[in-house]
Amino acid sequence: DDPIFTRRIRSACRLFEDLPNHEVTVPDRTALWLPRGTSDYDDTTTVMFLDEFQNTRLPHHDFDIVGWMQEAVESPTCPHFVTGSAMSILVKEILGRGALFGRFDSDPIEPLTGYWGTELARRSAGYHRARVSEEIAPVLAERCGGNPFYIDAVVKQAAKQKRAITTEEELNEILAVDLSSGFIWSELADQVDKWIERINEHGITKWVLYLSALEEGEELDPDRIRTLLWEKDRQDVSREQIFRILVKLSRGDLIEYMEMGGWFRKVDDPILLEFLKVWGQIDVEGRNASRVRDELEQKYLRMKRQFSELTGYLAEVYMAQILLNAQRKSLPGKYFHQEDDVKIPRFNYMNLRERFGIGPDREVDIHGAAGLEHWVAESKWHRGRLVGIVPIEKLLQKAAMVKQECDPDFVRAWFFSHSGFTEEAKTFMAEKGVLWSTRENLDALLDHTGLRRLPKPWRRG
Repeated sequence: DDPIFTRRIRSACRLFEDLPNHEVTVPDRTALWLPRGTSDYDDTTTVMFLDEFQNTRLPHHDFDIVGWMQEAVESPTCPHFVTGSAMSILVKEILGRGALFGRFDSDPIEPLTGYWGTELARRSAGYHRARVSEEIAPVLAERCGGNPFYIDAVVKQAAKQKRAITTEEELNEILAVDLSSGFIWSELADQVDKWIERINEHGITKWVLYLSALEEGEELDPDRIRTLLWEKDRQDVSREQIFRILVKLSRGDLIEYMEMGGWFRKVDDPILLEFLKVWGQIDVEGRNASRVRDELEQKYLRMKRQFSELTGYLAEVYMAQILLNAQRKSLPGKYFHQEDDVKIPRFNYMNLRERFGIGPDREVDIHGAAGLEHWVAESKWHRGRLVGIVPIEKLLQKAAMVKQECDPDFVRAWFFSHSGFTEEAKTFMAEKGVLWSTRENLDALLDHTGLRRLPKPWRRG
């Protein structure tokens, strides 16, 4: 009965009635202003979520609706949230300049931490009725780079094949299948094909993207890609053309472009990089798809184990999340066997299994950096065996190594042992100022920080 609201609805319906039957590339600005107009009139909040927002600007279509959106997004009662899979073009070109400049705050979606990636794997397994062991879940999350889609895709693939994932070998086999013919393959192939269509230089672009994935190391060399393009496909193109295509690929987040230095590097996405190698062999080189998939499965099944003790790694994931959840807060000292509460700083980064050079005892289980204060932590999961002085001395050596490499004012050391410590080790840690926790202490810290306790039952990894 509301005449204004009715008029708005009629306006929306008329938009569709007026569209021609053939393909439409220019939307009417009425559609963009309709949500704001409705919320302004009703004095109510209408929240707009727009996904894949980078598609508001497509170089192979001669239209741009961004200018029409300026007024639509300025309403305090009609906030707009936009997301996209090509963050570079979204942030730098669409929201970072022109009509929408200064009208959006940017909040990049980071990879899940090890703990939350583990939780997603566990919950996804429950939803899809797949069997993923507690010990392998953090390894699955790590192999997927903390990407929620990859994690869920691997679990779905395990459920589809009615296969359990309890070891690294089983995880590798499922990953190989999904990368080459499963859910990950379908999604990434669709994204890559759409971006290549957007660039509109099909033959050369596919080769440049594929060859960039084959590059040794992280930095990409346009001259080497140009040489390989000639060797593999007999296409003689200039360095400038290779450079221009690499820039376009970086806008789709398929590679990274360091604009200030004028150089390129691979994206920090191990699954995408592995996919591009498989996709390139099948779609670019034209090799037999079944043979390529079989070779990938052989490669993954021959991989060496990355984690000698799965349960110990899971404990590290939980320890790191305790520190992250407690940033700028204090934790009860009794859980670290300290008289005073322990203040946790705000960490700039938190790395697991970080290596400082080549050689033995150069890997730190947990390394958190907070400016002048750094943390190193160690996890030992030996059922029925107490930790003595030697492992603690090694932890202190690693703390000294971090101090030398990173130059903080001091390094805090924390040791977790599932079964506890010898009396000599406890005395030694008290003298050296080392924080230490047992299984009971760690569970109490997890309770205190609102996290799930270490799962039971356990088995050796």
